[in-house]
Amino acid sequence: MITGITGQDGSYLAEFLLEKGYEVYGMVRRSSTVNYERITHIQDRLKLIQGDLLDQNSLIEALRISEPDEVYNLGAQSFVPTSWNQPVLTGEFTALGVTRMLEAIRMVNPKIRFYQASSSEMFGKIEQTPQNEKTLFYPRSPYGVSKIYGHWITVNYRESYDMFCCSGILFNHESPRRGLEFVSRKATNAAVRIKLGLQTKLIMGNLDARRDWGFAGDYVEAMWLMLQQDEPDDYVVATGISHSVKDLLKVAFDHVGLNWETHVVSDPKLFRPAEVDYLLGDPTKARKKLGWQPKVTFEELVKMMVDYDLQLNNRTLGV
Repeated sequence: MITGITGQDGSYLAEFLLEKGYEVYGMVRRSSTVNYERITHIQDRLKLIQGDLLDQNSLIEALRISEPDEVYNLGAQSFVPTSWNQPVLTGEFTALGVTRMLEAIRMVNPKIRFYQASSSEMFGKIEQTPQNEKTLFYPRSPYGVSKIYGHWITVNYRESYDMFCCSGILFNHESPRRGLEFVSRKATNAAVRIKLGLQTKLIMGNLDARRDWGFAGDYVEAMWLMLQQDEPDDYVVATGISHSVKDLLKVAFDHVGLNWETHVVSDPKLFRPAEVDYLLGDPTKARKKLGWQPKVTFEELVKMMVDYDLQLNNRTLGV
């Protein structure tokens, strides 16, 4: 069972598990407008059930219906800037939602293997470079703080109840399915729209921020591998290579034959209240214990996203 199945990671994980022969249940929230865009191509092979990380009973019922061997908790309020405007809601979903799910598993079937989506944002104001599983956390957003709660409550249930609970500390991972509000997709989509004459400028925040960017399709394999081990553990999942937002812009704009510096403006109003300047993951443990390594390079990832946005915008224009 996957929470957050309609999101970027959930859709790639669902594809991956279907290819492995899994029966896949996806938990979706009741809403007047539900966006199934990312899973439309596989929806007839999925079993979707209603549930909400804010509602304990719905989680218990979802587990009773699906009877899963594995639960992947990818549901969260996942956009960092929103977490300052909605810090309490972010905490309810991203922190306490994990506890509700773990408690539901403990009540229904404590033998279920559980994966928690932790985040490199937990490192925040970094204490060491690169960051590994033992690096101290110093979050710089309500989202990062909430993810730390989710991470440690997962560890606590593992140690308190002998449950098979793992946290994947995933560094930034992108894809053509990334939401348009995220910096990577904002950049690739704008490069295409400027090339097509649909907009003239791209307004961004901190262009010097550096991130360890990988492909979401690669990272979901690491999630699955964690739950196939003999013992539960926590793993950093990253490429081990850092790039700046400027690097991202250069690859995206170069791919459509434009100079990014001509079209991009940095606006201090878009800087975070507490900035995270530099994240770089050390995936040594995941490589050695899980046998996992990323396949798609940073440049390949950005070009893949640009190509997708080119198709998308051309369709909109009727080309």
